[in-house]
Amino acid sequence: MLNDDNYAFAQQCGATHAVIHLVDYQYQGETKEGSKHDQQPTGNDEGWGKAGRNITLWNSEFLNEIKTRMSYYGLELLAVENFDPLDWFDVLLDGPRRNQQIEKLKKHINTLGEVGIPIMGYNFSIAGVTSRVEGAFARGGAKSVGMTSVNNDPLPKGLVWNMRIENSEKGTIPSATEPELWDRWRRFMDDILPVAEAAGLTMAAHPDDPPVQTLRQQPRLGWNIEAYESILDYKSSKSNKLELCLGTIAEMPNHDIYQSIQRIAKKDGIAYIHFRNVVGHAPDYREVFIDEGFVDMKKIIGILKKENYNGVLIPDHAPELTCNAPWHAGMAFAMGYIKSLL
Repeated sequence: MLNDDNYAFAQQCGATHAVIHLVDYQYQGETKEGSKHDQQPTGNDEGWGKAGRNITLWNSEFLNEIKTRMSYYGLELLAVENFDPLDWFDVLLDGPRRNQQIEKLKKHINTLGEVGIPIMGYNFSIAGVTSRVEGAFARGGAKSVGMTSVNNDPLPKGLVWNMRIENSEKGTIPSATEPELWDRWRRFMDDILPVAEAAGLTMAAHPDDPPVQTLRQQPRLGWNIEAYESILDYKSSKSNKLELCLGTIAEMPNHDIYQSIQRIAKKDGIAYIHFRNVVGHAPDYREVFIDEGFVDMKKIIGILKKENYNGVLIPDHAPELTCNAPWHAGMAFAMGYIKSLL
């Protein structure tokens, strides 16, 4: 999707910045293509797609080319979102290639710094985004994604971050404990944060989507608001911030979303915001149109303005409209609504 047509579309919608993904979540192999790559992947017990398709794109030449071409359309390349699972599965699992993979992640961080891309978004999760279903969940029967139940079947070996790693081993991945997962994350931060600081880069942590305590018999890191906010407390650094997904935070039960956003904004803890709306709370929620969910988006804008947030809002997911360009129409609606709020 990184092409002139989509850059022009973004510019026409009023976009000023871009967040890109180098992971092809839907890739099924060279001989078996998956569904359209602009759709939200849901997957099944076997995960989304095969990891590693685009790992060769993590180089300064390619990223500079993308950055230059985007600038022609008035877009600033703000962030790369998500490491490829093939590059860091043993960082998540504390496996034998953990240290080797950390060195690769350091190279990625230095590459982004060299190119001048200021943010790296990441989701420190073993099971990744799973248990989602697709349906006519939004207004007028628009297609979207949601959650109706928790999949707690064990993870088969070779399935990490809900993508398939090349692995012929049989059996399942042992369940980690929540303290073990936090320990892995702290070691990751101890290794990566100094490199990010030296490169002038911000590491931005995504909350666990869906926000449930366990998934596929694995613990979750930022599954409630207290756990997610605590990421900021571990290391006080301009390079340690949150990739604040408003929809995921709204799905978290038992907190006042407006107070939570205000606290995080007061700490200058937001790298950028996924600005979307939902109905319900995990484990039973639906993603809906930006003006349709229970979150008062105008109130959120007011809080961000009061706390002097000067970062970026992105539509993130959007329901698909019934027309010849479902994804583009959904994103255009969300962009127009955001601009009207601003």
